[in-house]
Amino acid sequence: MRYLPTAAAARRMDTTELRDHFLVANLFAVGTIVLEPIDLDRAILGSAVPLTDALSLPTPPLLRADYFCERRELGVLNVGGAGTVTVDGTSYALAAHDALYVGQGSRDVSFASHDAATPARFYLISYPAHQAYPTSRITPADADVLELGSQEQANKRQVRRYIHLKGVRSAQLVMGVTVLAPGSVWNTMPAHIHDRRSEVYLYFDLPSDAVVMHLMGEPTETRSLVVRDGNVALSPGWSVHSGCGTRAYSFCWAMGGENQDYADMDPVSMETLR
Repeated sequence: MRYLPTAAAARRMDTTELRDHFLVANLFAVGTIVLEPIDLDRAILGSAVPLTDALSLPTPPLLRADYFCERRELGVLNVGGAGTVTVDGTSYALAAHDALYVGQGSRDVSFASHDAATPARFYLISYPAHQAYPTSRITPADADVLELGSQEQANKRQVRRYIHLKGVRSAQLVMGVTVLAPGSVWNTMPAHIHDRRSEVYLYFDLPSDAVVMHLMGEPTETRSLVVRDGNVALSPGWSVHSGCGTRAYSFCWAMGGENQDYADMDPVSMETLR
């Protein structure tokens, strides 16, 4: 279990310490499943990059469960080549940017790539669940889409809401994808915080020579993390979560906590940021 420091402790950290606590790097490993439990509303981050053989979702001992989704729900986003997720014998084909919600009580979950030369890269995000909802596939065409920002402010972006109160339902998980328009580089600016839930950002569709400067910390004590393709930034309720890239990119946002209302956030004015 990765335990996150308090806001007061984060103020005193150097770059290495901030990265060790708030950044998950090297998440995607070819040919295996990686799971990382985080003490943020008991989230579990993970990845599955299958090649010729399918990969079965294991059950970490710390869950004290007979199977992974016994008391949990799972969100899956494909950020690679075409693949398939099989849940209790039913297969769901996922292209790039397609997602799958896996409901509580699902026993057997496995991941496969259609072509080992261009494998699927499945991003996994899981939270505890108190109620079972149906397993559902979501494509970008199925998402509730918000067009936000402007080219003049370099933040023109499309927000695709996949798992939310008015879309695919869940017990706790809220999840979607934001895609920046060419020429836009800022995300989630003006910034906000939300004390009633934590949030994690997976940055993807970034070329190897591009980075995003991810802003975190209290609004009056901001810090930055240099993030690259496949990195995940962790955001407690007290932290802003914004970023500026060297070119356009995409990111998956996922939230867990006591409130699923997408609009429940506390805006931070530009004058407040420091």
